[in-house]
Amino acid sequence: MKGLFHKIASVLLATLVLLSTVSWTVDKHLCMGRVMDVSLFTEAEDCGMELAMEAFDKKESDNHCCDDESFTITGQDDLKHSSVDLDLEHQMFLVAFTQFYLHLFLPLQDRPVTNAEYPPPIITRDIHILDQVFLI
Repeated sequence: MKGLFHKIASVLLATLVLLSTVSWTVDKHLCMGRVMDVSLFTEAEDCGMELAMEAFDKKESDNHCCDDESFTITGQDDLKHSSVDLDLEHQMFLVAFTQFYLHLFLPLQDRPVTNAEYPPPIITRDIHILDQVFLI
């Protein structure tokens, strides 16, 4: 249960950081006071009233029924960007350590036994008695 809560909290905090640092632009197209289209990051599509007014040979200055509203929520720009300058020796150490650490988790492959078909050597003398080594 604790692990599940930890994962959910991590995802929520990462999402919160992402949403707070991105700037959001919302664009709305209103026609006769009603919202016809809402879009994020791009311009909202118009309702086609300008094309209808052009067909009747009326100027756009006479057309006061359509409005475009746009507002921007600015994100956080005062983040600290840390830059670490590592010299060549430290970079080599980090690469070697990372490679070694990642290879710890690779599965071990079964190596073929090269002497499986050869019989063991024939014992001609009992070495334990010759050396007088006994298990007590």
